[in-house]
Parts: sequence; structure tokens; C-alpha cells
Amino acid sequence: MNCEFKRKLPIPMEVKEMYPITSEMEKAREERDVEIKKVLSGKSDKFLLIIGPCSADYEDSVMDYISRLCPVQEKVADKIIIIPRIYTNKPRTTGAGYKGMLHQPDPLHDSDMLEGLLKIRKLHMRALKETGFSCADEMLYPENYRYLSDLLAYVAIGARSVENQQHRLTASAIDVPVGMKNPTSGDLSVMMNSITAAQNAHTFIYRGWEVESKGNPYAHAILRGGMNAQGENIANYHYEDLMKVYESYQEKKLENMSVVIDANHANSNKKYAEQIRISKDVMHSRRVNKDIHSLVKGLMIESYLVDGSQSAECGTYGQSITDPCLGWEKTERLIYELAEEM
Repeated sequence: MNCEFKRKLPIPMEVKEMYPITSEMEKAREERDVEIKKVLSGKSDKFLLIIGPCSADYEDSVMDYISRLCPVQEKVADKIIIIPRIYTNKPRTTGAGYKGMLHQPDPLHDSDMLEGLLKIRKLHMRALKETGFSCADEMLYPENYRYLSDLLAYVAIGARSVENQQHRLTASAIDVPVGMKNPTSGDLSVMMNSITAAQNAHTFIYRGWEVESKGNPYAHAILRGGMNAQGENIANYHYEDLMKVYESYQEKKLENMSVVIDANHANSNKKYAEQIRISKDVMHSRRVNKDIHSLVKGLMIESYLVDGSQSAECGTYGQSITDPCLGWEKTERLIYELAEEM
């Protein structure tokens, strides 16, 4: 192979033994798992809000952000379940740029994936222990899921990964909700096929083992917009789009018909402030159609402490170094407004 084998990384069990969760942390996560699954199964009319930085970069600012969500969650707890984003893997279209905390535990230094593995576990642990929030992460590398499997509340499969066989089969073995994004092409049939695969049982190879999954009934759709043949972004959060997904679910006869709307990416054309308008548009669609109300279970919003984005070298505390995000003041106001519209 045309690569250098640098070092063998510890297996997930070894890392979990190095940094074990407490019984209190386990209980908090399990209680949240139950409440989140109730939403996706239709047993609860609460709304999911998967919200936070595009990518986790610096531990202090990420924890500052998540800590600010705590009093907000208390005020909207009767209507909204907040799932903070701690996205530690960043897919890159060309492979260039910051790839997330797993690759670069310090965005200004070279990759160190051993340090990265330990750092992402410690960050998710800190969030759960200090705030009670079990969080969301993107599954860029299926074989790495086990490093965080006792901590995560939600797993997202990205637009560039959703067609991948290993992502789909691994999702079928995960016991928390997994959101499957539509691909960058916007082809909804690809997303629906991915959900079908994830909801069914499979035998496959995982981390050198032959494993048999049971299927994940909480695998569901995430609409993030797409791109046409001319490279133009096409939104798919509108009323008509939601009805198409509803009809696709009916045709497939899938369990727990659920959609989460990603208000950024191609839906907003990466204009972060548009997430406010898009979120309210989605809430309006839920109000005027009972099928859409039952289908749309949540929103995904990219938000941080400071509006916009920057290069890693700029050093503005709490501003994204990847995609532009909604700042804290706008975020807090939006959450309260969404709760009022429930």
C-alpha cells in the first residue's frame, strides 16, 4: 500500500476503560434516549432540536455554548428536546481543510488521531457529566462509532456517506436514532433506500468481526437540500417536498415515519441567517397539515457563540472555523420562538 502505517490505535474497549462513564452519566443518557425515541415513534409530541457548531473545534468554547443551552432547555422542556451537536468529524469534499477534532485536536497543528480519539471522548463525557446533555455526532468513519457508543444520543449520516454500504449496515446496528441525509444530488430515493437498509437486520464485517445487526427502527430522514446539474443549490424543506417524503414513507412501509430538517447547507445556500426563516417556514407547514405535523419531528441548526465563520488563524472565540453559524443571541431567541409555535 502506498501509505505509512504510523501506529496501531487502541480499540474502543481500551479507550472506554481509560475514560469510563459513571453510573449517573449512564442513567442520564438512558433517560434521554427514552424521551428522544418517544418523539420519533410518535408517542410524544415534543420536538427535537439538534443544534450547535458546524464542527467542534475548541473544547472551552464548545462547552461554553452547551452550558448556555441548559437554562434554555429548562424553559422549553415541555415542548422541545435539545440535542447539542458535538460534531468531531468533518467531511471535506476535496479532502482539504480542517477535518475536525478527531483529526486535529488543535486546529492550528498537524493531525494526531490518537490524541484526537481521546479528546473527542473526553469532550462528549464532559458535556454529559457537566450539563446532562447526551449529544449528537456525525458518523464519518463507521468503525469509530464504538469509541462513543455509550455517550451519544443521536448519530447523523452525512450526504456524502449515505450511499455507502458500511454506513448503512452500521446504522442498522446502532441502538440510538440515526438520521440519514439526502445525498448532495438531492435524490430522495437514495435516502429512502438508506433508511430501509438501516431499519433492517444484516450480517456484515465490523472491526474485524462477523456481526449480525437487529435493525434500527429509529433510522429516519434528514432533508438538507441538494444540487442540480448546474451546481446550483436546491432547497427541499418546502411543503411540497415534505409531502413527497411522506408519500415515500407510505410506499416503503417503513417504521416510525420521521423527518428532521437541516436548515443550513443547501437548504440555506449556506447563508446562516436564513436558518431562522427556514425553521419558521417548516413550523408553519406542520401547523397547516396534520400529515406533515406527524412527519416532521425536528430541526437541525448550525449555531455557535458568534455569527458567521472565520479561518482557524483568526482566533475569534466561539466563531466557526468551518461553515458559517448562527450566533448565540439569535439562537436563543429562535429557540423560544419555536417553542411558542409548537
